[in-house]
Amino acid sequence: MMSVFSDNFITNRAWHRAVVGGRDMILRRTSALEHLELFSGYMREKTIDVYARQPGPFENVKYCVVDTFDGIEYLRFGDVLCTSVSQTFNDMFADFDSIDEQSLVEGLSRYYYTNGGSFGGLSIHPEHTERFNSVKDWAVEYYDEG
Repeated sequence: MMSVFSDNFITNRAWHRAVVGGRDMILRRTSALEHLELFSGYMREKTIDVYARQPGPFENVKYCVVDTFDGIEYLRFGDVLCTSVSQTFNDMFADFDSIDEQSLVEGLSRYYYTNGGSFGGLSIHPEHTERFNSVKDWAVEYYDEG
């Protein structure tokens, strides 16, 4: 069964609330960046990425099944759970070869510019430092018109 798609809603946050809200799931990766308002998302988006303790019924939700949510940093927005900013970026660096690079770079850029031109508040795991360093300049230059 397919869940509703983003084009049925005015915002991605409303879409996430409708599909994930109140369920035992945590938004992750690009979906988390959208919910954290660090990535604007795509037109007619159909897929939501979540951590879940068990797979759910929706074909267009990517379930990353975990035994427990312990060790996953997340925030609560009403009845929607979403990985923290640092957790989201660390997850994406950990699986860099299969992530949406566009959302990662735009998300890092928005983070940088909304935090006074600094990545200082991010907690990047040591094993992801090299990957972070390889893309952070792209993020800083992302909105540069020059």
